[in-house]
Amino acid sequence: MGRDRPDALFTITDALVGLNRKRVVEFTARNRLPAVYEGREAVDDGGLISYGPSLPDLFARAAYFLDRILKGSKPRDLPMEQPTRFELVINLKTAKALGLSVPPSLLARADEVIE
Repeated sequence: MGRDRPDALFTITDALVGLNRKRVVEFTARNRLPAVYEGREAVDDGGLISYGPSLPDLFARAAYFLDRILKGSKPRDLPMEQPTRFELVINLKTAKALGLSVPPSLLARADEVIE
C-alpha cells in the first residue's frame, strides 16, 4: 500500500479485520486514507464511513430463530434470510481531518452522523 498508494480502502469485516479494527483505523488515519467499513464500530473508533447490516436487527432475528428451534422447529425447516436493514454512519470529524467534504445528500441519508 505504501508503494502503490490506493485512493481509498474498503474493508469487509472478518475475524482478522475485526480483531485488528483499531489498528486498521489508525493506519488509515496515519496515511490519510479514506476508508469505508462494514461495521459502525470502526466509525466509532475514528473511521470515516460504515455501511452494513444493522447488528441489533440481526441479533433480534437470531433470537427469533433460536426461540423457534427451542420450541421444536428443525433448523433445516427454517427459512434463510438476508438482512433487511442497513446502517450508514458517517464521521464528520474524520472527514474534516482528511480534507473531505461530505455532500449534504449523503448526510441526509445517514442513519447517524458523528461530529
